[in-house]
Amino acid sequence: MIVTKTPLRISFLGGGTDLPEFYLEEEGAVLSSTIDKAVYVTVHDRFEPDYRLSYTQTEICGSVDEMNHGIFRSVLKRHAPDLKEGRGLDLFSVADVPHGTGLGGSSSFTVGLIHALRAHLEDGGQKRSFTPEELADEACRTEIEELREPIGKQDQYVAAFGGMLFIRFQPSGQIQVERLNVAGSMKEKLEKSVMLFYTGISRSASGVLREQRDRIKTIRPELREMKALAEKLKVTLETGSSVSKVGHLLHEGWKLKRGWASGISSGQVDQWYERALMAGASGGKIVGAGGGGFLMVIAEPDAQPRIRAELKELKQLPVAFANEGSRIVFTD
Repeated sequence: MIVTKTPLRISFLGGGTDLPEFYLEEEGAVLSSTIDKAVYVTVHDRFEPDYRLSYTQTEICGSVDEMNHGIFRSVLKRHAPDLKEGRGLDLFSVADVPHGTGLGGSSSFTVGLIHALRAHLEDGGQKRSFTPEELADEACRTEIEELREPIGKQDQYVAAFGGMLFIRFQPSGQIQVERLNVAGSMKEKLEKSVMLFYTGISRSASGVLREQRDRIKTIRPELREMKALAEKLKVTLETGSSVSKVGHLLHEGWKLKRGWASGISSGQVDQWYERALMAGASGGKIVGAGGGGFLMVIAEPDAQPRIRAELKELKQLPVAFANEGSRIVFTD
């Protein structure tokens, strides 16, 4: 048995510039951080000669091609295409937060599944190390090339590497991952200033991202501005500037982003955000592609009780930053 733990993430700035339609013509860049919420994947030999998949549903399949779940099907087809000598597999996935909430869960699941399956099948259950580059690249191949999801590459790399990262996407296809050099005091202040509120709206990012991808030529100037904001945020964090400046940069990014596609924001989301600003937040955004999921706001600790009271109909998710990427947490 192998169990992997793969972190979820919050994306601060630069999202959209990691789409190939943008970065294959000019460099893209994002700033993201993993958090202490994760996706867990278990792979275990099964007595019966078939596959049992357990996620929000349960599937029992005699072959990979019978699977309804696209990521399971694609990963297993690549890494375990045939059951040999009557060997079956149990595959189980659970996460700390619901799917479709903007925290990169699909890519974290993909990275964690690849990690667990390769370790289990290739090494007979013995722990083996895989480089973050290997895991991220394979997850991108699964989601973007095989399943044709209209997504970028930041989530896979953040999940595989872990930590607070600045990632550059080059027209050559090269991806440069840089760990931010943030002083402990600044990181602690930022961590204490991040507030995540669940909007109760679960959605697939594909529709929003597909519309955004199709409009790349139109919104390219705004995407350039978004990349510039990500670079400013990097400097802000590494020089230990004020947390309120972080909020102001996120606010500028959110004003840009919510006009990129029809489903990124809504009247209700805009209202919650404006109420948070009125209560003392310095900025924020919908985390991920938009359309729902978690509303993140940045606020000094003394303003947070007012914001909590103002958004009392929303459930807050306390989070802390995490430094590790996907890892094996149990073998037997």
